Amino acid sequence: MSRTRLTAAAAVAVAAATAVVLAPAHASAATGSVHLAKIYYDSPGTDRGSNASLNAEYVQIANTTAKGVSLKGWTLTDASNHRYTFGAYTLGAHKTVTVHTGKGTNTAANRYQNRSWYVWNNDKDTATLRKSTGTKVDVCSYNSTRVDYKNC
Repeated sequence: MSRTRLTAAAAVAVAAATAVVLAPAHASAATGSVHLAKIYYDSPGTDRGSNASLNAEYVQIANTTAKGVSLKGWTLTDASNHRYTFGAYTLGAHKTVTVHTGKGTNTAANRYQNRSWYVWNNDKDTATLRKSTGTKVDVCSYNSTRVDYKNC
């Protein structure tokens, strides 16, 4: 086989392999996902533990798929393993849910951890979202004191 034909054959093989590897990523992106969208880790004002201040600390989770997704048993944790577990709850198609640290009444758009102190560190932390099976869905980290939130 000539060198030109060998090079062309190698190029075709690489292109075919690349297409196979890239196809699932494009298909996945086209169908959307459930993912961490934003962490508001430093609520306004002094951290004195009022419920209003605790609820101004939150994580938003977005569903960019065309169908509702049951989050029953899914967990949201920080680096210190503070854990929030979703009860029976479905995040609607193209919807976002805000998980507040403090106390409140759960709705379709807002969930509450019912904690009496802050979860998210004001300087750096990592949020991890897992399915009920323990499979990691998404991770979002921040390391900053210059802003109060992180878009994931």
